[in-house]
Amino acid sequence: MDADAKKTALRMIPYGIYVLTADDGKGNVGAATVNWVTQGSFGPPLVVVGVKGDSGAHTVVKGTGKFTLNMLGKDQKGAAFTFFKPAKVEDGKLSGMAFHAGKNGAPILDDAIAAIECVVKEIVSLGDHDIVVGEVTEAYVMKPPAGRADAAILEMKDLGDNVYYGG
Repeated sequence: MDADAKKTALRMIPYGIYVLTADDGKGNVGAATVNWVTQGSFGPPLVVVGVKGDSGAHTVVKGTGKFTLNMLGKDQKGAAFTFFKPAKVEDGKLSGMAFHAGKNGAPILDDAIAAIECVVKEIVSLGDHDIVVGEVTEAYVMKPPAGRADAAILEMKDLGDNVYYGG
């Protein structure tokens, strides 16, 4: 396979930017910027998320069986870059960002435009990222979009010409 063609072709898949969060209630909080996300089913409402297998967020999600996806808006590039690094809770903030616990205990970023809480239905391990299938148990819209909902989400291409994940 031509490695450059593979990389270019896979990078043509558009991605939204989200912050996945999880909390085990014992002081272990995981958070990570994720972009391999899609809806998998209407009934029950399922989402599918690619989570790096060796990440702290993966460890907490696997241990708790629940997580939250925080949707980032077009003006939240800084939040995306913040959670490219391991997260920590200090002074009541998650990596410097205000948050509150959702019904499932996972952090909901106060500045996110929307969030969904999920329970893990299955984790599939086939590569360097595990496929986490989550059933949506709660949904919140903190900043209703003006126009199409999918147009409000921060996308990978919004992060700049040199920022890629995938390929």
